[in-house]
Amino acid sequence: MGSVRWAFPCAAWRPCREEWLLAARLVQPEEKDRIGQFVFARDAKAALAGRLLMRKLIAEKLCIPWNEIHLQRTSKGKPFLANNVFSICSNYNFNVSHQGDYAVLAAEPELQVGIDIMKTNLPGSSSIPNFFHIMKRQFTETEWGVIKSMSNEWMQLDMFHRHWALKESFLKAVGVGIGFNLQRIEFSVSPLQLEIGKVYKETKMLLDGDKEEEWIFEETRLDDHHHVAVALGKQEGFGEKHLDVCSMEPNQPQFTLLTFEDLVASGIPVTPEDSAYWDNFCSKQEGPVKQSSRSR
Repeated sequence: MGSVRWAFPCAAWRPCREEWLLAARLVQPEEKDRIGQFVFARDAKAALAGRLLMRKLIAEKLCIPWNEIHLQRTSKGKPFLANNVFSICSNYNFNVSHQGDYAVLAAEPELQVGIDIMKTNLPGSSSIPNFFHIMKRQFTETEWGVIKSMSNEWMQLDMFHRHWALKESFLKAVGVGIGFNLQRIEFSVSPLQLEIGKVYKETKMLLDGDKEEEWIFEETRLDDHHHVAVALGKQEGFGEKHLDVCSMEPNQPQFTLLTFEDLVASGIPVTPEDSAYWDNFCSKQEGPVKQSSRSR
């Protein structure tokens, strides 16, 4: 089965009628209905892409026919496979994230996994210093020191989003919801500058002041604006195997960029075609009208 890292550029996807209706047929009815309720097209596309990524993974890596896959959510909202699977597959973990221009997926055969993607954007109508003031409690003093040490406001904002993705990846891996005190986790990021497309594993985490040796954090810049963090940890009760950082390939696995054809290649329709679903999609505007005309 092995490790999987996939990315789909959902913002650039401009589905035609045939593509949108096919995609809608390839997810469970309740998910299709939930996605149809999004106000903006960009959010509907991202959510649908996230579901297709999970189903593609399960169909191709666990060999469960697409139309027999049954996904459910935990009480914290984390998707999981509800099918009974072979014991060899029972520890296969996956997680998705969509924000900015991409939907991304990470999967591991033996490790807990959480993924988060963040796009560096100007914070709406607020200035960057004011935005940082509002978000002050989300990071430790040490983390703020690193963020504010960057040479200009844009780079500070970029480092803010890098830290945010790291924290979210860990929370998603352990399945913790809203209410967790983010100051309990502190990241020591390394290196300070990340090259696009390269995978880094040098960043370390402290939990309640103690260094966590059994967690690895993969960091990747997909492009100039998008940080991806993948948290990898030993599964509780899964043998005595120690997660050895040195045993993992230093630049592997990199993200594979998928096309729509890749997403649906293994697809078997779950629901009948619903032409009204296309009309629903066409009625949505792509995203909110920006209040500010400021640019980087």
